[in-house]
Amino acid sequence: MAMDAKTKTVTQLVGVATFMGAMAWASVPLYDWFCAVTGYGGTTGTATASSETVLDREITVRFDANTEKGFGWEFRPMQTEMTVKIGGDGLAFYEAYNPTDRPIAGQAGYNVAPFIAGSYFSKVECFCFQEQVLMPGERVEMPVNFFVDPEIVEDADAKNLKHITLSYTFYEIDLPEDVAAVDEGLGTGNTETN
Repeated sequence: MAMDAKTKTVTQLVGVATFMGAMAWASVPLYDWFCAVTGYGGTTGTATASSETVLDREITVRFDANTEKGFGWEFRPMQTEMTVKIGGDGLAFYEAYNPTDRPIAGQAGYNVAPFIAGSYFSKVECFCFQEQVLMPGERVEMPVNFFVDPEIVEDADAKNLKHITLSYTFYEIDLPEDVAAVDEGLGTGNTETN
């Protein structure tokens, strides 16, 4: 039994809409994966261990800290730059302080500049891997352990880099349920009144 023209057109349109919806749903994870693999946009890599190769050549890593507008924390790097051997471990610290009278949860977004260095900058441990919660008046030092992959010297576009800037931006996220419950119990939570 043959489909009439209207049924065929409707079926095709539903198929196209379904395909477009699936592509929209998959685009964010695919883009994140692409950035992580290629270093596109300054996205850094992660590693489970330090590099096994350390070169005599050095590179300077600069540190930058930002917060989204209205975020209640003070956030800064504890050193402005550090010179490390390519392939060698670097350990830097950032400081965060919550001067408010309420707990605040934050998550750090990050990138490196120039963007070409993203695929060669690997973090072994980082505070940015999980959310952070600071209680009122709490001040913490947060480490990031990293290395610059020795393969950077083989890249025609990146091999002459002398500086890489590691930048973090903290933005507020919802408090974990256990902290939010304690905060509400103490009466310091944000409650609306009618």
